[in-house]
Amino acid sequence: MHDIKWIRDEPDGLITALVRRGGGSDEARDHNEKLVRSLIGLDEARRKTLTELEGKLARRNTASKEIGQAKAQKDEERASRLMAEVANLKADIPTLEALAKDWEKSLDKALAAIPNAPLDDVPDGADEHDNVEKSRFGAARSYAFTPKQHFEVGEALGQMDFETAAKLSGARFVVNKGPLARLERALGQFFLDVHTGEHGYMEVNPPLLVRDDAMFGTAQLPKFREDQFWATRWLSPDDNQEIMAAALRGDDERLETALAKETLASEGHWLIPTAEVPLTNLVRESILSEEELPLRLTACTPCFRAEAGAAGRDTRGMIRQHQFTKVELVSITTPEKSAEEHERMLACAEAVLKKLDLHYRVVTLCTGDMGFASQKTYDIEVWLPGQGAFREISSCSVCGDFQARRMNARYRPAEGKSPRFVHTLNGSGVAVGRALVAVLETYQQENGAVTVPDALLPYMGGLKTIEKLK
Repeated sequence: MHDIKWIRDEPDGLITALVRRGGGSDEARDHNEKLVRSLIGLDEARRKTLTELEGKLARRNTASKEIGQAKAQKDEERASRLMAEVANLKADIPTLEALAKDWEKSLDKALAAIPNAPLDDVPDGADEHDNVEKSRFGAARSYAFTPKQHFEVGEALGQMDFETAAKLSGARFVVNKGPLARLERALGQFFLDVHTGEHGYMEVNPPLLVRDDAMFGTAQLPKFREDQFWATRWLSPDDNQEIMAAALRGDDERLETALAKETLASEGHWLIPTAEVPLTNLVRESILSEEELPLRLTACTPCFRAEAGAAGRDTRGMIRQHQFTKVELVSITTPEKSAEEHERMLACAEAVLKKLDLHYRVVTLCTGDMGFASQKTYDIEVWLPGQGAFREISSCSVCGDFQARRMNARYRPAEGKSPRFVHTLNGSGVAVGRALVAVLETYQQENGAVTVPDALLPYMGGLKTIEKLK
């Protein structure tokens, strides 16, 4: 969330940022100028109401003292007049308090819908075609045969089963079993061991179900509501249907009414789309000391995404699943160190891929392709021989104080100054399912077997090659 004071003092700064995200057209500029003017208008109305409220509160206090003075002087006429004035003030104050809250709620809702401002060094562009390559590692391998896609490899091994998963859960799920399931588990353990043992991240085992405030804090709500899974305790078909309909449609008023029922209160949670949500929110509503920073956290968790906007994309295989495993990296740091921490986080994510000897490239996302909460994002794209293409396996973003303002997460500088908002960063270290995809496609053999990468051998119980189940 943006600082309304910054918007008020430098409206052109936000207009320019939003225009850059929108492709730079004149139409985008006109739209965003109107948007910023409306924000400033809401803020002016809120401040005007607060000023009027503060004036009436001050006058009520002064008049109350004057009543005592008038009575001490036995000036009953003046005392009566002052008492009538205080009575009128007391009647006006609750109305103004309610109006101030309404203005503040409207302003917060409007601010919550505005994306973060890109940093100056983020390349301008409309979509993924305008991303800029930063670096590469390794080279694409040569094969004496035509490499297969991961789902062809896994199904031929008899250890990757989409058909049974569909019977259990529907589309975009998979059942991995046998050595392939162990390989997937090994990848997650390996990533955690490297990040905790070599990179100094603290392992955390967070909840997988979180409340609205946590999802709002990292900006999954309200904008990306349709991409999330919502879980409730079983109440009644009608009640659950009402909640689900309101949540999926983004109907905040209807959802609030449904959840306000006594039997529904506090019954619902969101399934995390990434461990970024619980890890970053560990510092919500806190004031850390500067000595505690940087705080580096990691977790290997299941993640759940509805993929509402991905209809028809990656319908086969494990690239885009409703449930997948990911190792997440989160850093909480000072504003002065966040850029440096961003480069460090990228290096940590790259390190595990280098140990697996996977060919990849790093791209800097352009303004039109970066995430809602991001100031700057690096994507790591791994080479998939079966697809003959680079595919994202990690995304490392610096968010500045955008999430911290939504969470009210602050730190106290060592010099003893007033608390400041922390800067937050998040990145995949890396997506376990996509790493499995890359290993299967990269290390496949002509006979259909898959060689276990050297880095994973300590986790595989002596198994060096994954072969078809007998």
